[in-house]
Amino acid sequence: MTEPPPFWREKPLGAMTRAEWESLCDGCGRCCLHKLRDEDTDRIAFTNIACRLLDGESCQCKDYPDRKSRVPDCVKLTPKRVAAIDWLPPTCAYRLLAEGRDLHWWHPLVSGRAETVHEAGISVRGRTVAERDAGDFQDHVVAWPGTWPRGAKDRRRA
Repeated sequence: MTEPPPFWREKPLGAMTRAEWESLCDGCGRCCLHKLRDEDTDRIAFTNIACRLLDGESCQCKDYPDRKSRVPDCVKLTPKRVAAIDWLPPTCAYRLLAEGRDLHWWHPLVSGRAETVHEAGISVRGRTVAERDAGDFQDHVVAWPGTWPRGAKDRRRA
């Protein structure tokens, strides 16, 4: 007997349950890095500066339920917002699915293990600077949050 396709291949983002929606987050932490927007060009520059609530080892929010009260500019993703946000990293499951693409081998829903997002080099683990230690944010502009790590797209399921 054939297994039914996974929910993310069958349901549009707006039809997912809250649990399904939340499970799409791969725990990479890239969206929790500060970004700078150029006032003249409207271009986004990623930094390696982590939100003060991001745990740099687990790449999870330290206070996810109350993050909006502690970090007022934290963006709560919704299907409508995902379609409008231009700064989601290219590896983001919400972005991939909104663009009609599938999840990759390292996503925990595919691999069955939360560690594969770190093993594939997708997560921010070990690559961030704390807000309090950053100084001038301009000094921390990096390209990697907006790019695919080598081999992350192509490698087959582990």
